[in-house]
Amino acid sequence: MNSPEIIQQWLLKAEHDLGTAKLTYLHIPEYYDTICFHCQQAVEKYLKSYLIFLDIEFKPVHDLRYLLNLILTVDQSFDPLYENIAALNDFAVKIRYPDQAIQPAPAELEEAINLAQNVKELVENKLL
Repeated sequence: MNSPEIIQQWLLKAEHDLGTAKLTYLHIPEYYDTICFHCQQAVEKYLKSYLIFLDIEFKPVHDLRYLLNLILTVDQSFDPLYENIAALNDFAVKIRYPDQAIQPAPAELEEAINLAQNVKELVENKLL
């Protein structure tokens, strides 16, 4: 499972999601739902790329806590991210539907972008 090519594919997809979040924030900052969704997606993909690197199998889910718990079985350096990552979980699916009452506040939006960037840097440093 630990394939450098697959890891790079996950990282590229994660980078696209984070880039989409950042560009949208710069040009259409009122698109809170879209920005937060892409931040969640980026974090999910960064975590999955690291799980592949660690050769830890995972279910195809969007639950960041589940993915992080798998990582924490072998790498405690991700522990400080746990509470903040949990806050991104609602942005995976619920935020994508009009009947769900999720409207992130501006502070949550900036926190989501910063968290995604922090996860990116942490994972990339681990993969070096």
